[in-house]
Amino acid sequence: MPIKIPSGLPARDILDSERIFALEKPEAERQRVRPLKLVILNLMPKKIETETQLLRLISKSPLQVEIDFMKTSTHEATHVSADHLVKFYENLDAFRDNYYDGFVVTGAPVEHMPFEEVDYWDEFKRILDWASTHVFSTIYLCWGAMGALYYRYGVHKRDLPEKIFGVFPQYLQDEYCFLTNGFDEIALQPHSRLAGVDEDDVRANPDLQILTWGPQSGPGLIATRDFSEVFALGHWEYGKYTLAEEYERDMKKGMTNVPFPKNYFPHDDPSLEPLFAWRAHANLLWRNWLNWVYQTTPYDLTEVPRLRAEKRLGTDRSIRHEPGGPRSDDYRPLLTDGYGLVPHGA
Repeated sequence: MPIKIPSGLPARDILDSERIFALEKPEAERQRVRPLKLVILNLMPKKIETETQLLRLISKSPLQVEIDFMKTSTHEATHVSADHLVKFYENLDAFRDNYYDGFVVTGAPVEHMPFEEVDYWDEFKRILDWASTHVFSTIYLCWGAMGALYYRYGVHKRDLPEKIFGVFPQYLQDEYCFLTNGFDEIALQPHSRLAGVDEDDVRANPDLQILTWGPQSGPGLIATRDFSEVFALGHWEYGKYTLAEEYERDMKKGMTNVPFPKNYFPHDDPSLEPLFAWRAHANLLWRNWLNWVYQTTPYDLTEVPRLRAEKRLGTDRSIRHEPGGPRSDDYRPLLTDGYGLVPHGA
């Protein structure tokens, strides 16, 4: 089924060129189905690029999904036209009486700052408070995940001396989890961040579970036990060239704490095409999340506050188990072998 997007959204042309089926509102309303309702809080500077990345993944579900876009009012975006924001985005006030099946909160390039110094931090907390009673399930990305884990679960952010930058192996921790159902034992995940989360804080909270983990990048995917909140520390939504563009941007800024992207260019040669090695797991994660939401969300979304209060969101998660590694040995691939780094002539 197609995704349902606002009429005139610039991402439509890109999606059409990639043979992704997207309907604008008048066309979609002629289909007699109840679409999933999603709202995206887009905190990234390049709004249109992020819109396209997310819509590309959401479109891979067989479900019809209706998309709205949210922005903060306490921060003025400078990398997109004001006309685009006015036409396609609303702030929280416009959504207060709306209910949604799903909510997506993007990352933001502010992970090096204390949360309280981010100019929209107080508004971010108000938005999360609203979502806790008006949204069935939320997926947070990168800084959005760090901010939500800190505000809602007391998981502290840990600043890093050097940016985690490149494509890193994540090891599956629970092969029977709804969200990672079908994942290989190893899933490659792009990372681009100057901070991480305190793993001890995560593991000490009985409401949280680590679903994928890597020895270099730490937890990549965390979720609540009822899957009402999902936290992706990496960027499975990134396109093939996003890391290359970020590296070029950071070098032009003269940043000295950004390494060359690991496991990304064949032979570490930036003149060669990057390896797009995470696309399958990205599509699978988002398809699994949308399918889980579709299977468990109430038809009447106004029931969400009551279900949350009664802790009856989704399926019964009364069974609690500590996820373990997928292997009984300590095999850790892609750490010393190199990835895509086979010597020339081999």
